[in-house]
Amino acid sequence: MLGSLENPTLPPENVGTVPMTVRGNNAMGAGDQQGRPDEQIGHYIAGFVDGEGSFHVAVQRNPTTRLKWQVIPEFHISQNDGNQHVLALIRDVLGCGYIKPNHPGSLRDRTCVLVVRNHADLVEKVVPFFRRFQLRTTKRADFDRFVEVLGLIAEDKHRDPVGLKQILTVAFSMNQGGARRRKSLETILAHLEPSETIRQTPERAKI
Repeated sequence: MLGSLENPTLPPENVGTVPMTVRGNNAMGAGDQQGRPDEQIGHYIAGFVDGEGSFHVAVQRNPTTRLKWQVIPEFHISQNDGNQHVLALIRDVLGCGYIKPNHPGSLRDRTCVLVVRNHADLVEKVVPFFRRFQLRTTKRADFDRFVEVLGLIAEDKHRDPVGLKQILTVAFSMNQGGARRRKSLETILAHLEPSETIRQTPERAKI
């Protein structure tokens, strides 16, 4: 799977794939007969993500995991509820993800968000799409680091202290240096169990 991250490819022009189903009223121009997004829609989505999207690695405390910390790569785009059709178009072109309220129950925040968390979808759909339709802003650097994290997880680096520290360091270098994170990198690293303790503890639920 790591190879697909380092050198992802889209189907050759003469090889057919399963047609992509496009829901709603946005089917026109969404893709060709092989299910690939056309150039106009692809570049539109890349530009939209440059402005409104985010490649993020969530870090959560999880006592059930071996190292007590869990890393969750995710791609998301927020938009006002009147523009949900744009999120639906992007979801359908990518062929993955789900749309939900950004803050359910809030009377002030009426935004919705398209979220892709499934690891296989990120590797096989999101990454190849943005390799083909490249980002132009500083989010390109976040995307490259995001791909690096996906590769480290594919190698099971998140299951040992040294590898997890490597992932966390990359994750905290993203999104303006982790300026909006609630916990600092130093705080999380200080709470990682010593490797000697990890080796003596039977492996439990995997991250």
